[in-house]
Amino acid sequence: MSPSPSAQGDPHAGEAELIARIRQRDEGAFAELVDRYHLQMVRVAQSFVRDHETAEEVAQETWLGFLKGLDRFEGRSSLKTWLFGILANIARTRGVRENRSVPFSAIQGDDPEGPTVAADRFFPAGHPSAGAWSSIPDDWEAIPEHRLLANETRATIDSAIAGLSDLQRAVIELRDIAGWSSEEVCNVLSISETNQRVLLHRARAKVRLALETYLRASG
Repeated sequence: MSPSPSAQGDPHAGEAELIARIRQRDEGAFAELVDRYHLQMVRVAQSFVRDHETAEEVAQETWLGFLKGLDRFEGRSSLKTWLFGILANIARTRGVRENRSVPFSAIQGDDPEGPTVAADRFFPAGHPSAGAWSSIPDDWEAIPEHRLLANETRATIDSAIAGLSDLQRAVIELRDIAGWSSEEVCNVLSISETNQRVLLHRARAKVRLALETYLRASG
Protein backbone atom coordinates (compact mmCIF):
# COMPACT_ATOMS: atom_id res chain seq x y z
CA MET A 1 0.00 0.00 0.00
CA SER A 2 1.31 3.46 -0.90
CA PRO A 3 1.58 5.86 2.02
CA SER A 4 -0.72 8.86 2.10
CA PRO A 5 0.70 12.28 1.19
CA SER A 6 1.02 13.12 4.88
CA ALA A 7 3.30 10.11 5.43
CA GLN A 8 5.60 11.11 2.59
CA GLY A 9 6.69 14.40 4.15
CA ASP A 10 6.80 15.13 7.85
CA PRO A 11 6.55 11.73 9.61
CA HIS A 12 4.48 13.37 12.37
CA ALA A 13 2.04 14.94 9.94
CA GLY A 14 -1.49 13.59 10.07
CA GLU A 15 -0.94 11.56 13.25
CA ALA A 16 -4.20 12.64 14.87
CA GLU A 17 -6.15 11.73 11.74
CA LEU A 18 -4.33 8.40 11.42
CA ILE A 19 -5.00 7.51 15.06
CA ALA A 20 -8.67 8.43 14.67
CA ARG A 21 -8.95 6.15 11.62
CA ILE A 22 -7.28 3.26 13.42
CA ARG A 23 -9.61 3.71 16.40
CA GLN A 24 -12.49 3.42 13.92
CA ARG A 25 -11.04 0.05 12.85
CA ASP A 26 -9.77 1.35 9.51
CA GLU A 27 -7.47 -1.49 8.36
CA GLY A 28 -5.90 0.72 5.69
CA ALA A 29 -4.77 3.24 8.30
CA PHE A 30 -3.18 0.50 10.39
CA ALA A 31 -1.44 -0.93 7.31
CA GLU A 32 -0.08 2.55 6.58
CA LEU A 33 1.40 2.75 10.07
CA VAL A 34 2.95 -0.71 9.72
CA ASP A 35 4.49 0.29 6.37
CA ARG A 36 5.96 3.38 7.99
CA TYR A 37 7.58 1.84 11.06
CA HIS A 38 7.79 -1.96 11.01
CA LEU A 39 11.26 -2.33 9.46
CA GLN A 40 12.69 0.27 11.85
CA MET A 41 11.07 -1.57 14.75
CA VAL A 42 12.68 -4.87 13.79
CA ARG A 43 16.11 -3.26 13.47
CA VAL A 44 15.83 -1.62 16.88
CA ALA A 45 14.55 -4.82 18.47
CA GLN A 46 17.60 -6.65 17.13
CA SER A 47 19.70 -4.47 19.41
CA PHE A 48 18.33 -6.38 22.40
CA VAL A 49 17.42 -9.90 21.29
CA ARG A 50 19.35 -12.81 19.87
CA ASP A 51 18.26 -12.94 16.22
CA HIS A 52 16.08 -11.53 13.45
CA GLU A 53 13.28 -14.03 14.08
CA THR A 54 12.99 -13.00 17.71
CA ALA A 55 13.09 -9.32 16.70
CA GLU A 56 10.15 -9.96 14.37
CA GLU A 57 8.28 -11.56 17.28
CA VAL A 58 9.00 -8.51 19.43
CA ALA A 59 7.70 -6.21 16.68
CA GLN A 60 4.52 -8.28 16.32
CA GLU A 61 4.00 -8.23 20.08
CA THR A 62 4.50 -4.47 19.98
CA TRP A 63 1.79 -4.05 17.38
CA LEU A 64 -0.60 -6.06 19.57
CA GLY A 65 0.31 -3.90 22.55
CA PHE A 66 -0.20 -0.80 20.44
CA LEU A 67 -3.72 -1.85 19.42
CA LYS A 68 -4.67 -2.84 22.97
CA GLY A 69 -3.40 0.42 24.43
CA LEU A 70 -4.44 2.83 21.68
CA ASP A 71 -7.50 4.08 23.57
CA ARG A 72 -5.17 5.21 26.37
CA PHE A 73 -2.89 7.20 24.05
CA GLU A 74 -3.38 10.89 24.86
CA GLY A 75 -0.90 12.41 22.44
CA ARG A 76 1.46 13.83 25.08
CA SER A 77 4.33 12.37 23.04
CA SER A 78 4.47 11.66 19.33
CA LEU A 79 2.87 8.44 18.14
CA LYS A 80 6.30 7.23 17.00
CA THR A 81 7.87 7.83 20.41
CA TRP A 82 5.02 6.06 22.16
CA LEU A 83 5.12 3.10 19.76
CA PHE A 84 8.87 2.65 20.05
CA GLY A 85 8.65 3.02 23.82
CA ILE A 86 6.41 -0.04 23.85
CA LEU A 87 8.90 -1.82 21.59
CA ALA A 88 11.89 -0.96 23.79
CA ASN A 89 10.18 -2.24 26.93
CA ILE A 90 9.19 -5.53 25.29
CA ALA A 91 12.61 -6.00 23.68
CA ARG A 92 14.51 -5.28 26.90
CA THR A 93 12.37 -7.74 28.83
CA ARG A 94 12.75 -10.39 26.14
CA GLY A 95 16.49 -9.88 25.92
CA VAL A 96 17.00 -10.22 29.67
CA ARG A 97 14.84 -13.34 29.80
CA GLU A 98 16.88 -14.94 27.02
CA ASN A 99 20.18 -13.90 28.61
CA ARG A 100 20.82 -11.91 25.43
CA SER A 101 21.34 -8.71 27.36
CA VAL A 102 21.17 -7.20 30.82
CA PRO A 103 19.07 -4.31 32.10
CA PHE A 104 20.32 -0.96 30.81
CA SER A 105 21.14 0.14 34.35
CA ALA A 106 23.60 -2.74 34.65
CA ILE A 107 25.41 -2.24 31.34
CA GLN A 108 29.08 -1.47 31.84
CA GLY A 109 31.56 0.25 29.56
CA ASP A 110 29.45 3.27 28.61
CA ASP A 111 30.49 5.62 31.41
CA PRO A 112 30.04 9.21 30.15
CA GLU A 113 33.31 10.12 31.86
CA GLY A 114 35.31 7.55 29.90
CA PRO A 115 37.06 8.11 26.54
CA THR A 116 34.87 8.27 23.45
CA VAL A 117 37.63 7.23 21.04
CA ALA A 118 40.00 4.29 21.55
CA ALA A 119 43.16 5.38 23.38
CA ASP A 120 45.43 3.54 20.94
CA ARG A 121 44.56 6.11 18.26
CA PHE A 122 46.61 8.72 20.16
CA PHE A 123 50.29 8.93 21.10
CA PRO A 124 50.78 7.80 24.75
CA ALA A 125 52.08 9.86 27.65
CA GLY A 126 55.82 10.39 27.39
CA HIS A 127 55.78 10.58 23.61
CA PRO A 128 56.83 13.94 22.09
CA SER A 129 53.38 14.15 20.50
CA ALA A 130 51.45 12.77 23.50
CA GLY A 131 47.72 13.26 23.10
CA ALA A 132 47.87 13.85 19.34
CA TRP A 133 46.45 11.44 16.79
CA SER A 134 48.79 8.54 16.05
CA SER A 135 46.32 7.24 13.50
CA ILE A 136 44.54 10.15 11.86
CA PRO A 137 41.02 9.37 10.57
CA ASP A 138 41.03 8.93 6.82
CA ASP A 139 39.73 11.66 4.57
CA TRP A 140 37.07 9.96 2.45
CA GLU A 141 36.58 12.88 0.05
CA ALA A 142 38.88 11.26 -2.52
CA ILE A 143 37.25 7.81 -2.32
CA PRO A 144 35.02 7.09 -5.34
CA GLU A 145 31.35 7.13 -4.42
CA HIS A 146 30.76 3.68 -5.92
CA ARG A 147 33.19 2.18 -3.39
CA LEU A 148 31.42 3.82 -0.45
CA LEU A 149 28.05 2.58 -1.73
CA ALA A 150 29.16 -0.96 -2.63
CA ASN A 151 27.41 -3.95 -1.06
CA GLU A 152 30.66 -5.05 0.61
CA THR A 153 31.03 -1.63 2.23
CA ARG A 154 27.47 -1.77 3.50
CA ALA A 155 28.08 -5.26 4.88
CA THR A 156 31.14 -3.96 6.74
CA ILE A 157 29.07 -1.18 8.30
CA ASP A 158 26.28 -3.60 9.27
CA SER A 159 28.80 -5.98 10.84
CA ALA A 160 30.42 -3.15 12.81
CA ILE A 161 27.03 -1.99 14.10
CA ALA A 162 26.11 -5.56 15.06
CA GLY A 163 29.26 -5.74 17.19
CA LEU A 164 28.41 -2.68 19.29
CA SER A 165 27.03 -2.80 22.82
CA ASP A 166 23.24 -2.88 23.09
CA LEU A 167 22.92 0.80 23.92
CA GLN A 168 25.44 1.99 21.33
CA ARG A 169 23.75 -0.08 18.66
CA ALA A 170 20.28 1.17 19.55
CA VAL A 171 21.40 4.81 19.56
CA ILE A 172 23.21 4.68 16.22
CA GLU A 173 20.32 2.75 14.64
CA LEU A 174 17.83 5.39 15.72
CA ARG A 175 19.96 8.50 15.12
CA ASP A 176 21.89 7.66 11.93
CA ILE A 177 19.69 5.07 10.22
CA ALA A 178 16.17 5.98 11.31
CA GLY A 179 16.94 9.71 11.48
CA TRP A 180 15.55 10.33 14.96
CA SER A 181 16.31 13.42 17.01
CA SER A 182 18.39 13.15 20.17
CA GLU A 183 15.33 14.03 22.27
CA GLU A 184 13.31 11.20 20.74
CA VAL A 185 16.10 8.69 21.35
CA CYS A 186 16.50 9.80 24.98
CA ASN A 187 12.76 9.44 25.60
CA VAL A 188 12.49 5.97 24.08
CA LEU A 189 15.65 4.52 25.62
CA SER A 190 15.28 6.33 28.97
CA ILE A 191 18.79 7.80 28.88
CA SER A 192 20.15 11.30 29.47
CA GLU A 193 21.21 13.65 26.70
CA THR A 194 24.81 13.31 27.87
CA ASN A 195 24.69 9.53 27.69
CA GLN A 196 23.02 9.66 24.29
CA ARG A 197 25.71 11.94 22.92
CA VAL A 198 28.56 9.80 24.29
CA LEU A 199 26.99 6.55 23.09
CA LEU A 200 26.48 7.95 19.60
CA HIS A 201 30.03 9.32 19.40
CA ARG A 202 31.54 6.01 20.52
CA ALA A 203 29.36 4.03 18.15
CA ARG A 204 30.29 6.25 15.20
CA ALA A 205 33.98 6.04 16.10
CA LYS A 206 33.91 2.23 16.15
CA VAL A 207 31.98 1.97 12.91
CA ARG A 208 34.31 4.50 11.26
CA LEU A 209 37.38 2.53 12.39
CA ALA A 210 35.94 -0.70 10.96
CA LEU A 211 35.18 1.06 7.69
CA GLU A 212 38.66 2.62 7.54
CA THR A 213 40.24 -0.79 8.07
CA TYR A 214 38.14 -2.33 5.32
CA LEU A 215 38.76 0.45 2.80
CA ARG A 216 42.51 0.39 3.43
CA ALA A 217 42.66 -3.38 3.02
CA SER A 218 40.56 -3.38 -0.13
CA GLY A 219 42.18 -0.31 -1.66
